[in-house]
Amino acid sequence: MANVSLTPSGPPETVLPVDSPETQHLMNEISTAQSLNRAKLLQLISMSPRSPSVWALYGQHGTDTLESYAAYRVGYHRGLDLLRANGWRGSGFVRWQHASNRGFLLCLLGLQLSAERIGENDEAERCRLFLLQLDPSGVPQEILNSQSHLRQ
Repeated sequence: MANVSLTPSGPPETVLPVDSPETQHLMNEISTAQSLNRAKLLQLISMSPRSPSVWALYGQHGTDTLESYAAYRVGYHRGLDLLRANGWRGSGFVRWQHASNRGFLLCLLGLQLSAERIGENDEAERCRLFLLQLDPSGVPQEILNSQSHLRQ
């Protein structure tokens, strides 16, 4: 079932489905642990390889910029697949305000910031513009603050 809202006041808006309770539980467990358990992170990826949220979490815990970049790129592509499966046709809003959209948006933001770090400036600019097209209100400040590990 597509989760796209068509309104006379603007482009359609897509809201992605939430991750399974098991995936959410393990993501929360990994996120709140005092130290990263890479075995649990790999278990999570094998449990939910199509979840952009899982790839965003992996990107946030990458051992270096290139590992994070690769994880964010996988999550971005998994997110595009998920968007299309939920009615998105290449345009329209995918807003930060919906928690279920954040995994995809975090992957796109992480891809932008890690592309900047490795000097892939054209890719970083494409990601920046795409984020603004998806949600013209911009990236929430608390999200930007949480991604400080990717800034130079």
